[in-house]
Amino acid sequence: MHKARDKAKVALVKAETYQFQTLWEGLARTFDYLGGLPSLIPSNSKVLLKINHLSPPSPPERAIVTHPEFTRAVIAHLQKIGCEIIVADDIFSRLKNGFQLSKYQPMAEEMNVRLVNLKELGFKKITLPGKRLRETFITPLFFECDYIVNLAKLKTHSLTTFTGAIKNFYGLIPYGLRLDYHRQFRQIPEFCEMLVDIYEVVKDKVCLNLMDAVVGQEGEGPSNGLPRFVGYILGSLDAVALDAVASSLINLSPGKVLTTLEAQSRDLGVGELDKITVVGENLQEAQLIDFKHSSAVNLVQKRIPNAIYIFIQNQLYLTPQILTDKCTICRECIQVCPQQTIHLVEKKVKVDASGCIHCLCCHEVCRFHAIKLKQKPIGWLFRQISSRLKSRKKKKPRAN
Repeated sequence: MHKARDKAKVALVKAETYQFQTLWEGLARTFDYLGGLPSLIPSNSKVLLKINHLSPPSPPERAIVTHPEFTRAVIAHLQKIGCEIIVADDIFSRLKNGFQLSKYQPMAEEMNVRLVNLKELGFKKITLPGKRLRETFITPLFFECDYIVNLAKLKTHSLTTFTGAIKNFYGLIPYGLRLDYHRQFRQIPEFCEMLVDIYEVVKDKVCLNLMDAVVGQEGEGPSNGLPRFVGYILGSLDAVALDAVASSLINLSPGKVLTTLEAQSRDLGVGELDKITVVGENLQEAQLIDFKHSSAVNLVQKRIPNAIYIFIQNQLYLTPQILTDKCTICRECIQVCPQQTIHLVEKKVKVDASGCIHCLCCHEVCRFHAIKLKQKPIGWLFRQISSRLKSRKKKKPRAN
């Protein structure tokens, strides 16, 4: 569908507010620079909009999630060419509806589009020839949609240095499995290779990558940093090139972003700035020299012995537990479990914890509140301490 020579083009377009008209016009310019929206996505296509909706849910002004108004403007453009749209991410939330806090729920209702927490649909097992992964689980929406439009958020990351277009596809796999991969691939190069394994699987369905860089997040991203006005929309057919330009925009060399380097080494895109055509604004003039990067860069993790780190990760898992007094034996949890570790035994639903991947799909689909999420006491204590520390952070966001 796209010519190879177009794949190293990145649009950098000014957008200084989240007002609809500003975003509409900024996106229109972005699409024009890339050849026009109809040439990027055929009309009447079924399109999955993969947003960044990091758990736990947060209000959009914290700059943790792709801003719902950014997504609204993208939806409006796609609706104009007759696309069927699904907005989705896999989120874990103790709230009844995590999309409400982020304001995605009202936006989706107003735009009349389907909004999906991927847990609701379960996950399918796939095999892949990755460097780190030979099999994984992915949302069935991946197989059902015609195209994916990647809606990333400009943020720093205390482990991978940068959260961008490539890493956004991590949300297509289950929450519990993502925790497990953090344990399995503790070293940063291994972890980034795993992320690129996932990107390599989905790449051919991704017709467009867009980044919400109107307000980004600096410092201790992806969730503990501070909002920082940036004032741009980025777009490209090439997620690798998009990440290279976006990291450079915040004065972070693409050579320091291992997902960019790994993806380029596999010929999945272009990560070298001198081989990328930036259209729209001048990248050098737009660059934010004083943008704060993560100071952690995994220093704490590096100092913890492997055995202790794995122990801590194991304590953080949430395991489903059936409340027999509330269970109606509707079997919905049995049907949705991707590992088939939930069974009906002597007229009672049982979870085989040894095979559980902690995706929490069963908890998501249970309409009778018959599944409780159980955590080990030490894990509960870790989460309480983390929550207290976060609540003490009352620094004001940097305004533009």
